[in-house]
Amino acid sequence: MSEHPYPSVSPGEFEETLRAQRVWDTELPAFDPDGAPEAPLPLFHAWFVAAATAGQPEPHTMTLATVDATGRPDVRTLMLHGADERGWHFASHATSAKGHQLATAPDAALGFYWSVQGRQVRVRGRVSPGTWEEADADLRVRSTGALASALAGRQSEPLPSAAELDRALDAAWARAEAEPEARAESWTVYTLAPAEVEFFQGDARRRHVRLRYRRADDGGWTRELLWP
Repeated sequence: MSEHPYPSVSPGEFEETLRAQRVWDTELPAFDPDGAPEAPLPLFHAWFVAAATAGQPEPHTMTLATVDATGRPDVRTLMLHGADERGWHFASHATSAKGHQLATAPDAALGFYWSVQGRQVRVRGRVSPGTWEEADADLRVRSTGALASALAGRQSEPLPSAAELDRALDAAWARAEAEPEARAESWTVYTLAPAEVEFFQGDARRRHVRLRYRRADDGGWTRELLWP
């Protein structure tokens, strides 16, 4: 029997390491909710740029929470592809687990965490798929590797072996190089139209600031503070 490739960690070592972790050991920015804009999008844009400027690794990564056909929750990390007046945009295969879940239960949530500034943004709303033109345009501005991955498809399906994945990706990469305009039939750009957006500013003394925007009946926004 071959030796296990991973080191053994005792429950006590895990607990000790967990308890030793610290949060927000650096000075955090101030956030005055009274000066926040009337709508959430400008504030999101400002916080995103501030996080990137402050050195936050991969500030465009976010969690997407969905539910399946039986109501069981699911979550994963993926990339933000844009945020505008229509909503927050991301892309995936319509045939993936998230694609099937969004087709049957389109209400979803996004979560951003920018640790260098102790900030979170939570977005809740309904997700809708875009057109194939939007999907093609999304792939055209991405790398050859991204196109190859999209062409390989079969996301979330069981994989018999790593060798089969290598063969499929090699073939997809060759096609992506030979046909940079190739279409990935199931690739879809999704838009989450926000109904609620919450901005969380952490505080080392735990006097966190939470500002929630909620979509009003007239299409505008109402704002309210939340207890931390």
